[in-house]
Amino acid sequence: MTVLATVLASTTAGSAGAAEPERLVVDLATDTGPFHGGASGSLYGIYGDGVPSRNLLEGMHVRTVSTKAQDGPQHPGADALEVLPPFVDSGGKDVYIYMTDIYRGFPYQWPGADGPARLADFKAKIKKQVEQVLTMGDYKDHVVYVPFNEPEGNMFGTGDWSYNKVSWLKDPQHYFAAWKETYQLIKSLDPKARIAGPNTSVLYDQVKGFLQYAKANDVVPDVMTWHELSSPAAVRTSVAKYRQWEKEVGIEPLPINVNEYGHNYHLSVPGQVVQWVSAIEESKIDADLAYWNIDGNLNDSAVEANKGNGQWWLFNAYGQMTGHTVEVTAPHPNVQYTLQGVATLDEGKKQSRAIFGGKSGDADVVFQNIDPELFGTTVHATVQEIPWTGQVGDSAQPLRLADQDIQVGTDGTVTLPMTGMNEMSAYQVILSPGGNGGAPAEPSVSWRKTYEAENAAYTGGGYSKNGPEGSPRQVGKFATSGAYNVGGLRTGSDGVLAFDVEVPQDGTYDLSVFANSYNLYDRVKEQGPTNVFLRVDGKDPQELRLPLGYKWVVWGHTDTSVKLTAGKHRITLAAKDPDLGVTKGDAIIDKIDLSLRDERVTAPAIYEAEYATLSGARPDYSRSGASGPGTVPLPKDASTTFWVHAPSDGEATVSVDHLGGGRAGLSLNGEELDVPKVGGGKKGTDDIRVFLSGGVNKITVTGASRELALDRLRVTPSHGTLVPTVYQAEDGTVSGAAKVTDAYGFASGGKAVTDVGDGKANGLTLDVVAERSGRHALTIRYSNAEQAPATHYNPDPVARHADLSVNGGPARRVLFPTTFHFNNFWDLTVPVTLEKGTNRLTFTAEELPDFNGDTHNQYDQRSPYAPVIDRVAVTPLTQK
Repeated sequence: MTVLATVLASTTAGSAGAAEPERLVVDLATDTGPFHGGASGSLYGIYGDGVPSRNLLEGMHVRTVSTKAQDGPQHPGADALEVLPPFVDSGGKDVYIYMTDIYRGFPYQWPGADGPARLADFKAKIKKQVEQVLTMGDYKDHVVYVPFNEPEGNMFGTGDWSYNKVSWLKDPQHYFAAWKETYQLIKSLDPKARIAGPNTSVLYDQVKGFLQYAKANDVVPDVMTWHELSSPAAVRTSVAKYRQWEKEVGIEPLPINVNEYGHNYHLSVPGQVVQWVSAIEESKIDADLAYWNIDGNLNDSAVEANKGNGQWWLFNAYGQMTGHTVEVTAPHPNVQYTLQGVATLDEGKKQSRAIFGGKSGDADVVFQNIDPELFGTTVHATVQEIPWTGQVGDSAQPLRLADQDIQVGTDGTVTLPMTGMNEMSAYQVILSPGGNGGAPAEPSVSWRKTYEAENAAYTGGGYSKNGPEGSPRQVGKFATSGAYNVGGLRTGSDGVLAFDVEVPQDGTYDLSVFANSYNLYDRVKEQGPTNVFLRVDGKDPQELRLPLGYKWVVWGHTDTSVKLTAGKHRITLAAKDPDLGVTKGDAIIDKIDLSLRDERVTAPAIYEAEYATLSGARPDYSRSGASGPGTVPLPKDASTTFWVHAPSDGEATVSVDHLGGGRAGLSLNGEELDVPKVGGGKKGTDDIRVFLSGGVNKITVTGASRELALDRLRVTPSHGTLVPTVYQAEDGTVSGAAKVTDAYGFASGGKAVTDVGDGKANGLTLDVVAERSGRHALTIRYSNAEQAPATHYNPDPVARHADLSVNGGPARRVLFPTTFHFNNFWDLTVPVTLEKGTNRLTFTAEELPDFNGDTHNQYDQRSPYAPVIDRVAVTPLTQK
């Protein structure tokens, strides 16, 4: 059980207890360099504009992306020049183009009768790629060319598709010559081009010889790249080794991008990834999460189009660090699978942040050398947990574990005892000046507990205990809570999985079932989501649909609530129920989580302004009456940006708490809201009803007049003001080959519209009514399970698109990520402008051509069809 009520206490040096806990020491007096933020890179993480959403890109602070050459047949989507504008517009720095991914296969299927012929073919394709980049205007300045990828195993390795079946690691002459030729070709076409290499799978000792050749021939890469798929310790070691080579060869220090890092076992798990982040940030380099699975989900950070899992929220916390890093001493320095962390100090904001994780149990987090000139003699500490929620499991904002003022010890030290940590979670501490009298916020949850499936009782046939799954010895496998999971709930089974639980008080409890069904498994393909039946003490049956994934052991969670009295209960998941039916499909269960749904859970989510992303403003910790450590005075045009979670698409009340002094405007997801300015002359609260998209929303408060002292946002789901109007797709008008189908039983009403696309003649038209003109949220319930043939371990789902036209206006292209099965429906919201009265929505689609418009993809990687459309809902974006 994780102990929520983390006790915070100030201690002086040397006051150790009988059993000395491990200590993570943050030395605020030792500056280790400007905060870089480079660990948030992504290999193949962006499919196209909208998959993932721009909110997810900007909120994750993705700095670099490595992706395929435009129109390359390696995977669907992720085309460099289609990724480039939305990425840069969302704050991204550089797109690294894997120029070799213009070929199919891995090793790359490199055509030609011999090595010189193959190189000539590649150079012709390089020329075309550079010419296309040069059409991209200012966006081209964000491109970095990667001519070769892992050349020792591909083009200059020993395989049948290589230059001459001789590895360059043994005889480098042909690779070095090819590097020189391609480098000079790119620079001749674009003298300002930046080129990265050698992009080896590890930092081989032979790379030093590459540097010597490159210097001698004036073809030194602009960015040094290689891959680290072993451990965070190797990152620090390799960077140090490479920097020494630079000195020995006589090359000025180059930017470094380790553009593949991490394994399946690490990705999606905040407590694992934070260990990589600490090594990468300490090394002050860029690095991209490795691509083992599907593209477009930010390497198992994004869920659906606009939701983030625990890993996303870890990078959201990391990307909001500012100032400079400070020295962090871990209890086991540079040892993976132990407590590690990274910390910053921003003197201008008078704020220190630390993120850490990787250990279960207890530890002390010690802040040393707290400057009284910055913080005073009392600090305010907010402690948060970022839990693991699975690869495809949505996560709410970080849990608040504790929030209170602490007296700084006479030696300038504060110790935070962390109790009951989970090694799969990451944790964040934010330290600010305290003592202004602000009331501490309560923890987010009063009580919660995890129950592992492998420890539950099972009756009936078909039982299997699966595992161990991913581990430090099996990093290619997926992480699993407790390392094991349970199978048996499937078509034809009579299995019952019974969890014996004990709860502290009467009440309603939130229940999350962590589960998985492989979408292409035979039993699962028939229906899609596997249905199972939940009972409490044999009563109150519920039918649950469990999450689908792109492989086995890819975890999501299905959430419900149960009413329990204080004491012991038996919660069962069964493959058949006498009142509700039988299971179809095949599922594995990892665990269940129970948490008390009391006033702490139902209270509005709190987002302190002084913890937000600030532009043109700094926190003020001197004013009394604030909710937390301080406020943010917002002069005209200064802003605070908050990353706000919504459990589903729909109305929410955003309460803007302020201390007066001026007024400010609000924008939502980049759009200025048509609502009155918030603020005023006195302390108060402005309640704004807005439509939030399920997942992550960007809310920005911008000063409009005088100087508003912004305290915080409080956000809670609400209803009754912004009422959606729902239109079933089958009630619209279909044209051409588009048709109504009853093939998908989980569509609302049992019907949906399919075969929209393959030409504009095959469309769907819906007439919708708006009570007033202006911006509205259009929520499309859809399904999409198209998948292209893959050449290796990556599943290759295709994001379908629809061209949406409102009242005959220009069509807007909307991308729809895979839902893993055509009978699995998700919601996707896009903002539209509607006129008062009846408006006509038209959905069409057609296969998109390649960049130059003269060819089409020949591997079914660009779909001609829109998704299956179940229904649409129209909701005003704001209260009038």
